[in-house]
Amino acid sequence: MNKKGIPPAHADSRSAASEPLLPFDNNVRRFRQGRVRRSRGVKFLALACLLFIALAQWRQFWRVEHQSAKLSRRRLNEELDVCKKLHHVPKDPIGPGRDKNARYVDGAPPTLIKNATIWIGEPTKGTSPVDARAGKGWQWVQGDVYLERGLIQRIEADISLETVPEDHVLFNAEGRLLTAGIIDMHSHAGVYSLPQLQGNADFNEDSTNISPYARSIDGFYLFDPQIQVIKSGGVTTSLILPGSSNNIGGEAYVIKHAVGTAQGRNETSAASMLADPERNWRYMKMACGENPKSPVVVQGRSTSRMGESFSFRHAFEQARRLVQRQDDWCAKADAVGIENMDEYLPQDLAWEALVAAMRGQVHVNVHCYTVTDLEAMVEHTNEFKFAVRAFHHAHQTYLVPEILKRTWGGRPPASALFADNMYYKVEAYIGSEFAGKRLYEEGLTPVYVSDNPVLNAQHVLFEAAKAYHYGLPYHAALASVTTAPAEELGMAQRIGKVKPGFDADIVIWDSDPLSVGATPVQVWIDGTSQFTAPVYHNKPQAGPIGPPRKPLAEFLSEPVNSGDVVFTGIRKVLLSDELGSGGRGGSANVIISNGRITCVGVCTSEFEAAAAKNIKVVELNNGYLTRAFTGVAGTLGLNEMDAEDSTDNGDNLEKFTRAIDGLLLQSKKLQVGLRYGVTRAISAPKFNGLGSHHGTSVGFLTSAQTSIEPGAIFAADAAVHYTLNVNVRESSKSYTEAFGTLRKKLLDAATAKEAAEAFSEAHYLKKVVSEGLVLALTINSADGIASALRVKEDVEKALKGAKIKMAIIGGAESHLVAQELADAAVGVILTPLQPMPLNWDSRRALSGAPLTNGTAADWLVTAGVTVAIGLPEDWYVRDLGFEAGTAYRNGDGRFTEQSALDMVSSNIFKILGVEVHPADDEGHFIISEGSPLCIGSRIRAVGTGRDRALVYI
Repeated sequence: MNKKGIPPAHADSRSAASEPLLPFDNNVRRFRQGRVRRSRGVKFLALACLLFIALAQWRQFWRVEHQSAKLSRRRLNEELDVCKKLHHVPKDPIGPGRDKNARYVDGAPPTLIKNATIWIGEPTKGTSPVDARAGKGWQWVQGDVYLERGLIQRIEADISLETVPEDHVLFNAEGRLLTAGIIDMHSHAGVYSLPQLQGNADFNEDSTNISPYARSIDGFYLFDPQIQVIKSGGVTTSLILPGSSNNIGGEAYVIKHAVGTAQGRNETSAASMLADPERNWRYMKMACGENPKSPVVVQGRSTSRMGESFSFRHAFEQARRLVQRQDDWCAKADAVGIENMDEYLPQDLAWEALVAAMRGQVHVNVHCYTVTDLEAMVEHTNEFKFAVRAFHHAHQTYLVPEILKRTWGGRPPASALFADNMYYKVEAYIGSEFAGKRLYEEGLTPVYVSDNPVLNAQHVLFEAAKAYHYGLPYHAALASVTTAPAEELGMAQRIGKVKPGFDADIVIWDSDPLSVGATPVQVWIDGTSQFTAPVYHNKPQAGPIGPPRKPLAEFLSEPVNSGDVVFTGIRKVLLSDELGSGGRGGSANVIISNGRITCVGVCTSEFEAAAAKNIKVVELNNGYLTRAFTGVAGTLGLNEMDAEDSTDNGDNLEKFTRAIDGLLLQSKKLQVGLRYGVTRAISAPKFNGLGSHHGTSVGFLTSAQTSIEPGAIFAADAAVHYTLNVNVRESSKSYTEAFGTLRKKLLDAATAKEAAEAFSEAHYLKKVVSEGLVLALTINSADGIASALRVKEDVEKALKGAKIKMAIIGGAESHLVAQELADAAVGVILTPLQPMPLNWDSRRALSGAPLTNGTAADWLVTAGVTVAIGLPEDWYVRDLGFEAGTAYRNGDGRFTEQSALDMVSSNIFKILGVEVHPADDEGHFIISEGSPLCIGSRIRAVGTGRDRALVYI
């Protein structure tokens, strides 16, 4: 050992016998033995690793050699065929050139339609695309249309009877207007069946937020009564979408509204309703924004737009990964042969539909309102390289056309819109009735939809008519419910036009389809007429309202406030007071001073005085002077956004309250209403939802800034309101309890001797039984109305013959008790004019022609009931004139222009017993170019009831 005690280098070779033992020898021995054992262990481990690697390689070689033999050769070949389908690029199905419609049922006879005025759906041959978009080349043509084997076969000026089979059906259109069937590109009919029943509610798959695998057809209820009602509005085709509770809601299906053998099908099935049996294209619903992040319990739901964006991107990422794995498998199978594949094609049923969307085989439709959501979704399309066919609801798309034009694929999405339904939530608070016009001017495509049952799809065409009223060119408005949705659905060569080779989906109208109250005379689907002995209105024959009519001008953005103005060219005065009654011959002048009408007629001296003061003179060609409108039975003045509690007065389930104490004035709703001639409103506190009432209503001016202003309130307690429709059941009460309680309260009031506490419920009920204050009951059911009339009779007996005044609000089934209402002198405020059977208590509502002989309004007026029209939702403030116009146009002589206008003005005051001094009415008026009952009219002045009028120069 050296000086440092380290053994010499050769010490490890010494034998134990040749060297004396040193101190610590035992330790050294142990050390040396350990080194030997470890060296051997390392060698053993290395050998084991080599053996393991060899075994693994052997197993791999064995698997390559033998595993493919274990895979089903038949399945592998089937999946090779799947590869072809995965990479198939769909094309729009061909229309012209077919021998027959794939939906044609053998034995259906051909049909010859004679003497029609036909809208082909495209401009005349040779019209350039630029000219066509500008409205040139579009026209109505006179002629005949021949339908055979489910197709439009011929369109000619005069088709001889000798050239068609003897067994044909002949229909004489008598010059009426003929178009292709209406297409609704956003509907929940069949999956949101009406009346609403839990057992038929299949429009959302709420088990998860991402459900591309859900399919609307699997929940489609063929016997939804709304399917026939929708068809009665000329709608032949609808895209049935899942709801919007999920970011990815699932697959949608295009159906035609013909069900069963009676309507030309060979069986009663959802499959037989598919518009394209070959399913060339598939469709998917996605949704962003408020709905999918609302507080409804859905597994995995995001609670913010940030989370939603991630949910989308994560789903798209999963689908894209599966796309890549499939593409890799297909490429390998093609390269090495199916016999050498060691695994099956990667597939996942839960992601299959979204994978197809990523591959461009699915038309993606996205529920998307706001700029924020639109921008995010457009970014997603570019990140994951998929197209969006249309943004639905799309309230704010008109503000950002440049964002839409950035959508991946180079084809900007269409905007599927409502004409003027807005304000129901934050997303819908920013919107414009001129959105369609502005989108079209930007080279984009507006499409008008119903979102049935949000809007009644029976009237989806009227959304297009209003779009025309708001400035969308006539041809574009008609296209928005025919050719444009056909294009967006990938069915542009089969539906949406009246051309040879297209599906024989035809509608004949009783008037221009873009006019107020336009109604089908007959509807054909695949060449089969859909209505036996349809009801139709006896309207005078008139030509189309456009083209070549000039495009309707947009309103001025801001009216001029003017106290003094003169209008000339007034052709009709419809005020029903001492200032004028009915129509006047010739032309009249209207002098407005300090915001009030001071003269109607020649008004020579007044006209000269105005001229001396340089007062503005507005010349009209077809001027109308009418009363201003009153909005009743909505939430005007008590609510700004339906879905936002902080903007609402709140529900009144238990407490009886006064609306005057909760007024919220100078709101957007009221400002819009004022612009469209609604100068007064009567609103009651809500019971527990829109269209329900509990407490005393207040009458106020829509122009008022606060309720304390002089003249802002014209009826502090207009009427006493209770809700006795289905909403009372939602508050855990029975109908028997609700009616019984009301009877007891009224009888207690009738027998009470002591004065009730001021402003209490008992105080107002005492006024009902003793002072003539009107009891306004919100009821839809005819049976509920009958119960209310019995309560009225019981109380009147206790009053020993004295009468109490009653009104019905809602009245969906009121036609069934029309005579009883008339006998009891009970007026009805219909909300709306043509109700939809949303709930069981309105299931017997009349839809009107061609299904029913008249509507509730017709039956009530015939019986002698005073009828008014109210607001089922506040966005109707723009449409009150059109609602009255529909009653007038479709009443078959029951209404005059004057009596129709009374339904949205003076009749409201009669029914609710609100007295208005004639002098006050002088400040509430509408002056319009054309009748305010008609599409195409223009409001030129609104008398606000103050010292100023809104004047549109």
